[in-house]
Amino acid sequence: METLGLLAEGFATATLGGDFIAQNLLLVIIGCTIGLFIGAMPGLGSVNGVAILLPVTFAVPPTGAIIFLAAIYYGAMYGGAISSIMLGIPGASTAVATTFDGRPLALAGQADRALITAATASFIGGTISVILFTAFAPPLADVALAFGTQEEFALMMLAFATFIGLGSDDIAKTLFSIFIGLALSTVGLDIVSGQPRLIFWDIHGFLHGINFLVLAIGIYGIGEMLWTVESSQKGITVSQATITLKRIWQGFATMATTMKATVMGSFLGYFVGILPAAGATPGSLMAYGVARGIAKDPHTFGKGNPEGVAAPEAANNAASTGSMLPMLTLGIPGSPTTAILLGGMVIWGLEPGPMLFVEQREFVWGLIASLYVANVFALLINVAFIPAFIAVLRLPFTLLAPIIFVLCLVGGFVPTQDMHDVWLMLIFGIIGYLMRKLDYPLAPAVLAIVLGPLAETSLRQSLLKSGGSPLTFFDRPISGVIMAIAIVLFLIPIIKAVMRKKETGGQTA
Repeated sequence: METLGLLAEGFATATLGGDFIAQNLLLVIIGCTIGLFIGAMPGLGSVNGVAILLPVTFAVPPTGAIIFLAAIYYGAMYGGAISSIMLGIPGASTAVATTFDGRPLALAGQADRALITAATASFIGGTISVILFTAFAPPLADVALAFGTQEEFALMMLAFATFIGLGSDDIAKTLFSIFIGLALSTVGLDIVSGQPRLIFWDIHGFLHGINFLVLAIGIYGIGEMLWTVESSQKGITVSQATITLKRIWQGFATMATTMKATVMGSFLGYFVGILPAAGATPGSLMAYGVARGIAKDPHTFGKGNPEGVAAPEAANNAASTGSMLPMLTLGIPGSPTTAILLGGMVIWGLEPGPMLFVEQREFVWGLIASLYVANVFALLINVAFIPAFIAVLRLPFTLLAPIIFVLCLVGGFVPTQDMHDVWLMLIFGIIGYLMRKLDYPLAPAVLAIVLGPLAETSLRQSLLKSGGSPLTFFDRPISGVIMAIAIVLFLIPIIKAVMRKKETGGQTA
């Protein structure tokens, strides 16, 4: 009951706080709207958006400031799906997994369904995560602390194992895709010795590594555009979506078919989000892999399955809320965006940690309540703009292609402001186009380049602490169980191959 009372006080702060009535509510609405368009702009994302607008918040009280920035963060999680679905360009790294099935749905004339699925799954994921945040903040913070480098590496292995053991793609091609991604993730400076690795004839641009968005925008933006150009020359036309109130209602009605993937993505995303330095991108990619593994028709993933949109969208919104938990309770940012929020809190004189819930109750519960409010308004704003988003698909492709190309160039340049990355993005675009023609899965490569640096860091730290013994991953209960599950998943293709061989041998005999 005490929690409900504190939450009621938080809603009063979130909706009525400030120098005039409903100031904080207005900040939530403005923040969600700005965040929606920030998330939809390729290469910008929540990190840059929050960083750019941080100075603006000095004009309002600290509580209103953090509510405004958190609303931008929330809106950006919703907005990332827009360009992923409409243009095939990930608006942010958190929305890359949405591209896998969101773009095929748009090409099939179901962009409205994909957008409604993304918005509704985001709302459900956000709601579940905020409820978990409200009810279980202290114990979940303890769970996050119990996760060491061994558990983090085991979790990364589980993500890779999901794609191999539960996927329906060609195992050899999947492994090739993963290994290419892992190799690309090691480009740059060695994390222990600081020595250059794989910088290809001392090309200076490779010293900062390969930016994940450069790869994603190249493969899914440029590659998708090249494939569409080729398809249109062969007489294959892209279905244009229509939008009516009836279709919108049907989109909401069909959400029941994706509920399993949505709920799974919500819990998995929140759990990954509370792990320090994990963030929403790994959570969304893991959720996509698990959703494909537990689906009745995994072969339809990557071809326009709504569950492939629902799972990552629920996960990235849940993870964005989860990443605030270690920030508030431990003073450890759970993602790059919450690192900026943490810096803002310090500037405003708020000290993160366990005592924050005692000494700054109005601030903490006002922030938690604002997440509920932001979740509702982000859904409403997103659905209201769907007709405008659909209008993009009605543009002739001769006009749309140059726009996509320019957005890709901007998205490739913005993260590092280095022309080297723009040329690299064009190369990845050609590689993505060729992989698609040769029927190589793209998702495992993207997963590998995202999780590769995290897996390498946790692996090497674990081995350094254990004196090089690989048994360290099995000595700890949590990491041991996760690693055992991962090993079983890795072995599933071999077991299936042996069983098929026996059945074939038995039939021949």
